Amino acid sequence: MSLAQELIRCRPWIEAALDYSRTHDFGNIVQGCFSGEFQLWPAPNACLVTQISVFPQRKLMHLFLAGGDMDEVLQLVDAATEMGRAEGCDAVTMTGRMGWQRVLNKRGFTSSFVTMERKL
Repeated sequence: MSLAQELIRCRPWIEAALDYSRTHDFGNIVQGCFSGEFQLWPAPNACLVTQISVFPQRKLMHLFLAGGDMDEVLQLVDAATEMGRAEGCDAVTMTGRMGWQRVLNKRGFTSSFVTMERKL
């Protein structure tokens, strides 16, 4: 399946995750996937969107958006982690709802910081 077809198929999961982040819209994700800024990880019943960020002192694989069947999402997390390692990333990060902490702790993730928001 082409990237465009996969994005359309995964759109409901992507948009559901975007409802929480409110930083991008679906069009931004499509553009980012085609430009290479984001990586789409499709599965039959789930998807993950990642972003590799290079900072002066670190290179991180960020799990940006996830949705769908949890078992499949966790398989994608493992695959993305391996890709991050192969790409020379120092760590894998994720910002998400509190429930993700409970799920990802079982996969070796620990909390390194908290993101808080005050709406203006």
